[in-house]
Amino acid sequence: MLKKTKGIVIGYLKYRDSSIIVQVFTREIGLKSYIVNSVRSTKAKSKMALYQPLTLLDLVVYDKEYRNIHRISEARLDHTFVLLPFDFRRTGIALFMVETLNKCITEHYQNNALFDFLHKLIRELDSEQANLGIFPLAYLVQLTSYLGFEPENAQQFYEQLPINRAGSNHHTKSELLTMLITQGLNGNKTFPSSLKREMMDDLLVFYQIHLENFGEVKSLPVLRSLM
Repeated sequence: MLKKTKGIVIGYLKYRDSSIIVQVFTREIGLKSYIVNSVRSTKAKSKMALYQPLTLLDLVVYDKEYRNIHRISEARLDHTFVLLPFDFRRTGIALFMVETLNKCITEHYQNNALFDFLHKLIRELDSEQANLGIFPLAYLVQLTSYLGFEPENAQQFYEQLPINRAGSNHHTKSELLTMLITQGLNGNKTFPSSLKREMMDDLLVFYQIHLENFGEVKSLPVLRSLM
């Protein structure tokens, strides 16, 4: 059955000599895997640029119930990136987002509100106005509301963490977290990089508590160097 939908590329695996299996989080039918044949050959009609992580697509797909791998009938860019692929800070944040999304959503998972949030956030990351200094922190905090474990406030957040995570910077970290919860990317108060790195570590522990098998984030060292 053919279905029209928007999609966000999560990632892909090479398949055989010139094909790929691409994971796409679609708005209407959730996270799906699609085989794209001969896309890595020099004569390919469908270019690999369409399937880079976080690419926003307009799609027409074949969707058959009970199948694990589907096919794409038509794919075109929904948004052409201007800054994201060419800016190492934005690219680092994008890789972090892809890795954490892979840990948070599973095959067939569908959530219109989450899709709309991510679609808007990715376009924000590609804009000159993006507040890169707090972007990954705001992303993690806002994502919790779509995954079902959003903290109501900083106190509730730290009550769920191991007691020794609060540390001597507890008051300032609580101030930063409150800004992220209430203002998101619109927060404009400046905080030291060391404090933001501590906040990142606390947020990842929070995710590990709430999501089974969340585990280690391999892109974290790169992200920490950019904060």
